[in-house]
Amino acid sequence: MSLSRISRKLDLSITTVSRALGGHSDVSSATRARVEAEALRIDYRPHEGARRLRRGRADAVGLILPTGIGRFDDPFFLRLLSAVGPALAEAGLDLLVSSAPPGDAELAAYRHMVEGRKVDAFLLARMRVRDARVDYLQNAAVPFVAHGRSSSKRPYAFVDTDGTQVVAQATSRLIGFGHRSIAFLAASGDLSFSIARESGWRQALTEAGLIATAIFQAEPTEAGGFDAMHALLCSVAPGDLQVSAVVCATDRMAVGVLHALAETGLRAGRDISVIGFDDHAFSTHTAPPLTTIAQPIEAAGRRMVAMLTQILAGADPETLFEIMSAQLIARASDGPAAEQSRIETTKGQTL
Repeated sequence: MSLSRISRKLDLSITTVSRALGGHSDVSSATRARVEAEALRIDYRPHEGARRLRRGRADAVGLILPTGIGRFDDPFFLRLLSAVGPALAEAGLDLLVSSAPPGDAELAAYRHMVEGRKVDAFLLARMRVRDARVDYLQNAAVPFVAHGRSSSKRPYAFVDTDGTQVVAQATSRLIGFGHRSIAFLAASGDLSFSIARESGWRQALTEAGLIATAIFQAEPTEAGGFDAMHALLCSVAPGDLQVSAVVCATDRMAVGVLHALAETGLRAGRDISVIGFDDHAFSTHTAPPLTTIAQPIEAAGRRMVAMLTQILAGADPETLFEIMSAQLIARASDGPAAEQSRIETTKGQTL
């Protein structure tokens, strides 16, 4: 049904009909009543895209996942999407999701959405210490809320988890179990969450008078964790002192570590303790169940949307931020240090 049909029926201009339905004050109450009655009679529904164009708003929020095209399999992203989608819908906003690998392609995706006026604002995930997305959006005066922090000189709205504090707690737990050589498996690159968690690991070791040198980097995936742990086990000469515990930057990396240990005949919680971070659903079903850190991903997503609606209503983004706490979940993949702290290995085989 079109505005022209109502226009012809009531012998009014299309402009008058449009302004009557839009609630403009320059249309008399009598004319507005006639137009609304006719629109109701013919079940007229305005074209939402046209209404958005007239308002100069898209009523949509963009979320470009920093990953390969179509690779939405990371549980972190899936949990974040499951929270922000319904929250945005409740606020009357659509969610436009895309993906792009970090770098030039990612910034091109942001420019495409901004210059095409496809969205009014953005939600950012997986922040980096030096994050070009923040600089671009701030310079373009496009509202956004981030999950995490960067080294940007200008403040911005964010929700984050206190990874430093809770990883320090987890590392202290291992020290209390008698572990003295505790490794940290960090995510590669300058991902903010990994650096914050590494800081907690260093803090706990330093406070206990231990040296924080056993750090390894890998992709924050199962394969990354497997390869890093496998390389560690294969690189040590027989009889050399080994790490007796590993703190991982993500649960996915921890799962890879568990598989690498199992492949060499070792068991987490008995031979080497393993702690993850995220508490994804699968962490209760690993062998053994994974000791991990539960971060409030869904609550963070909802809070991000609440902040974004405040910004769109005129709030100053520099005043909006929240750091949420996380909780250590004790399961079976960590425990007391083994009496024999020397794990004798050859290249890929246990003696």
